[in-house]
Amino acid sequence: MGRGDLTRDEWMRLEPHLPKSDGRGGRWCDHRQVINGILFRVRTGVPWRDLPDRFGSWKTVYERHRRWSADGTWDRILQAVLADADAQGRVDWSMVSVDSTSCRAHQHAAGAPHRAPRIPKKGSTPRQHRPDEGLGRSRGGLTSKIHLAGEGGCRPLALLITPGQWGDSPQLIPVLERVRIKRLGGGRPRTRPDHLGGDKAYSSRRNRRHLRRRQIKHTIPEPKDQRANRRRRGRQGGRPAGIDKEMYRRRNEVERTINRLKHFRAVATRFDKRAYVFHGTVSVASIRLWLRR
Repeated sequence: MGRGDLTRDEWMRLEPHLPKSDGRGGRWCDHRQVINGILFRVRTGVPWRDLPDRFGSWKTVYERHRRWSADGTWDRILQAVLADADAQGRVDWSMVSVDSTSCRAHQHAAGAPHRAPRIPKKGSTPRQHRPDEGLGRSRGGLTSKIHLAGEGGCRPLALLITPGQWGDSPQLIPVLERVRIKRLGGGRPRTRPDHLGGDKAYSSRRNRRHLRRRQIKHTIPEPKDQRANRRRRGRQGGRPAGIDKEMYRRRNEVERTINRLKHFRAVATRFDKRAYVFHGTVSVASIRLWLRR
């Protein structure tokens, strides 16, 4: 077993959630060998062609990662791993925080064809496909932004890829809508945390109205300009937004979650041309964090 490969315990927890062969066509290469190759590339950021020979053909590893990113297999595996962790009480729902991070895009991430990609043998568009490919221009060049919700144990619950110049506030609701963890014992999936935390970037009437409607307690500080505008309007401005300083201190948990994700070099720097492939790369890194004890 090489450095960074799945241990026996991690493989036993992951194997039941992997897709099974339907018997048509050729036989799949060993899942464990291929997934270890994908993890090696996500961790080191090397080009696919430079994968060590112990992982087999680099094209087999790349094609499986691309196909599983396109048809949503990585998303389903992440949801299954989250459901197992929740059943074991390993998900800290007491404080879920939202934040975003910008990832510098390598020059190899540019130049994707303008035509929409298709899933092989299905003819449909990948689930996470974006016409803009999640690439935006800023002062530093091409960037992508990862919006995520992290639980108290510094592991991601949901993520969203957008261009780097997109704001944080409009993405709060889409990210929360992706928090949907199934219950193994039956019943509706859990979608609401006990408490939600965010920085000033997420302070808006729309976000607070949405959180109140869903009865989610939240700690989001109010910027100075919003406070001044509320006071200027008098009674019509509404009540001031309360803030629990003790709960707000826990917002660093989502920042630590981002730091752990960016330990994977293929996440810290985007090399993938397609947005759905980069989404699969971040999902693989998230699965790796959840498999660790």
